[in-house]
Amino acid sequence: MRPPDVTPATTDSETDLLGTLRRYWGYDSFRPLQERIVRSLLDGQDSCVVMPTGGGKSLCYQLPAVMLGRTAVVVSPLIALMQDQAAQLAQMGIPAAVLNSSLPNDKQAQVIRKASEGEFRLLYLSPERLARADTIDWLQRVPTAFFAIDEAHCISEWGHEFRPEYRQLSRLRAHFPDRPIAAFTASATRRVRHDILHQLQLRDPHKYIASFHRSNLRYLVKECAGGEQQSLLLRALRNYQNSSVIVYSPTIAKVKETVDFLEDEQMSAIGYHGKMEAAERRNNQERWMSDEVRVLVGTIAFGLGINKASVRAVVHLALPKSIEQYYQEAGRAGRDGQPADCILLWQKRDAALLAYFADQIVDPAEKERAWQRYHAIRRFVDSKGCRHRQICLHFGESPKWETCGACDACGCESEWLVKSIKAERANLSPPAAMAPRLQQPAAVGATAVLDVDPELREAGRSCVCGDARFRAGGAVSPAATVDPRLAAYFGIWRVQGRVVWSADFRGPGAISQRCPRRPDAGHKASPDQAGQWFMMVGLDLNPECQ
Repeated sequence: MRPPDVTPATTDSETDLLGTLRRYWGYDSFRPLQERIVRSLLDGQDSCVVMPTGGGKSLCYQLPAVMLGRTAVVVSPLIALMQDQAAQLAQMGIPAAVLNSSLPNDKQAQVIRKASEGEFRLLYLSPERLARADTIDWLQRVPTAFFAIDEAHCISEWGHEFRPEYRQLSRLRAHFPDRPIAAFTASATRRVRHDILHQLQLRDPHKYIASFHRSNLRYLVKECAGGEQQSLLLRALRNYQNSSVIVYSPTIAKVKETVDFLEDEQMSAIGYHGKMEAAERRNNQERWMSDEVRVLVGTIAFGLGINKASVRAVVHLALPKSIEQYYQEAGRAGRDGQPADCILLWQKRDAALLAYFADQIVDPAEKERAWQRYHAIRRFVDSKGCRHRQICLHFGESPKWETCGACDACGCESEWLVKSIKAERANLSPPAAMAPRLQQPAAVGATAVLDVDPELREAGRSCVCGDARFRAGGAVSPAATVDPRLAAYFGIWRVQGRVVWSADFRGPGAISQRCPRRPDAGHKASPDQAGQWFMMVGLDLNPECQ
């Protein structure tokens, strides 16, 4: 049973192809590579597509599904992305559905029944759902045209977002040997691309790799010291009046802090993170999409699948864990082809934290990959070479040019970035103006006091190192050690064999804390304060306290 509003077109006519594009998407022409990719799928060819964010990947599998009049099964890791695309297709008159565990059982059964009857042109599934044996059983009854694997880099251990459940997708070739498989990703190095071909068992695939050079983007990288970051962020946002901006924050606490800071500065902003209620998240996203609020501050949970072409700037407030992550997130700027800025305001402590977490990985192979990603992103921010060229080389593209004229390294900087901040810093409120600093103890045995912003507390909650013995009074055994990178990051201070740290205490003198799991031990500090101190220092609890 075919839906009445979608009539499959013949595939041998240029008029039919452009007519379908015009009818449903409203475009008169294709973007680079799109038409060739569409024709490969119409011809039943396996394909591997690497196309930057904003290149129009989704159209490459949606249009063939409409023209073939059968169902394209799209595998995606993100429920929100699938729901957004299905809703957009429905508005265009293209039947589409999402099947996931959030649906009531009767709704799931209805989707499966309709899919088996061929009522959908696109059916979105998560990799976890596709791995289920019962899914394979009923999917055999669906008139499937081809499989489209979105975010295909997730299948590779060398990718920046490896997801083990993606490895189950290799079963598709065994269960559906006559169905084409197309892999799509925005960021894959040469090694990751080879892994995708191998894991999905693609047969003589057509390979399409778009250039990684986004010439309309301007990359601006700035290492911030002290109170510079908030000052530069504020100045940057004022530079984009009445324009849409995404600000990426490393933690939920930093999202909240940044939104509060901007509102205090009379600048409207909304937050977005994974711990928000779904309704609040969607409402905030819709307010930003409709230009009711122009600045959205979010974690990396925001942006995947967001179809807003007019973003004029993407700002990062911490060092990304990899070039791939940065390229994907920064690439959400300027999808309309107009000039846009990608601004990275990082601090030394970002690198220290990335290094610390890389060193905590137990699996040797994964640790090696983490360190490679760390060194790559450090080279990117530390290098004086062209940012655009560095990105292209990282992904295996060899530009013929040495300078781009569109990054800070090539002399293209904004006035607000190079302007001295000394005068502005003097006007900042004390909490924003003060860099985290260590005040020297007034006397031997006194506790060092560190002013630390809430971001560190949030990030530090997951830090652990060693099995040092915690004792009441905030002391650890003299033999206990603290990773020097962690110490440099969090400002841990050793005084007379004691490892002490304070973000919640301001007076001189030794700190006595109690173990958060031993309320009868130590000073009467609140469990939250004790927990913050304990987790920020990064010591495992004494086994006796567990």
